[in-house]
Amino acid sequence: MTVPDLTPDQQMEQFRPKEPLAPRIIRWVVGIAIVVPFIWAVIGLEISPERVWRAPAEMWTLLSGMFPPDFDNSGRIVAKLLESIYIAWIGTMMGAVFSFPLSFMAATNVAPRWMSIPTRAFLSAIRAFPELILAVILIVPFGLGPFTGALAIGLHSIGTLGKLSSEVIEGVDDGPIEAIGSAGGTLALQMRYGIVPQAMPTIVAYWLYRFEINIRASAVLGLVGAGGIGAEIVARLSFRADWPKAGAALLATIGVVLVVDAVSSSIRRRIITGQPSTSLVSKGMVALTGAGRPPSTELET
Repeated sequence: MTVPDLTPDQQMEQFRPKEPLAPRIIRWVVGIAIVVPFIWAVIGLEISPERVWRAPAEMWTLLSGMFPPDFDNSGRIVAKLLESIYIAWIGTMMGAVFSFPLSFMAATNVAPRWMSIPTRAFLSAIRAFPELILAVILIVPFGLGPFTGALAIGLHSIGTLGKLSSEVIEGVDDGPIEAIGSAGGTLALQMRYGIVPQAMPTIVAYWLYRFEINIRASAVLGLVGAGGIGAEIVARLSFRADWPKAGAALLATIGVVLVVDAVSSSIRRRIITGQPSTSLVSKGMVALTGAGRPPSTELET
């Protein structure tokens, strides 16, 4: 009885090492750990196929009611958008000012453990409350209005920016710090000339990114009466059922958010990398101002 000749692929299969059993078991365990909670969450949220099937038609009904948008009250929309920007800017400035010293107190390479651990716990406690919950809590002592929204955004920004900035401080190069210390520099001098110049570009970039997030958050806070464009959208949808004007406010909000994101991303790229952004917005601004010169020309002058 002759044994049939093996093909080259079958011959290579004989010499191919078998995969160990442990990695395969780990993959199965990880897959089950992801799929089972997902199924449990779907069942707990009562997501039925019928609801998923009806969702596109209901969304189309909502959007078709908003379009074409009605911009008759464009002055009020602009005023509310500016109010949202004010809320986001004040909240971001509040977060930046108060989170900067807290980030040094939370950094393990600067502060002792008896200081860094409570500070980290304090920042985590602030981040545990979303802006919407903070606004609901602050409405009781401060009342309805944009000031409450600014406070809610500012408090949450302190927790987030404090954590991110402390991680940046912990990741700086120890060389300049040790050099200043070996020359007799105090801890304050080490932080001023060894840590701040290294960490500041990334920290400022985080501040700008947080401003982008706060623009969106200020629109959401209008749901609870904390001012901004969100209050205008809710008023049009809930009380007056004026869908076209709500669509105009929604389109204006999307446009402002996109512009702020583009400009902030360009500035953050310039701060972190030192190179101008290649986005369409930045190219358009360079073309309009005529400020786009090659880097070599700028260095020569």
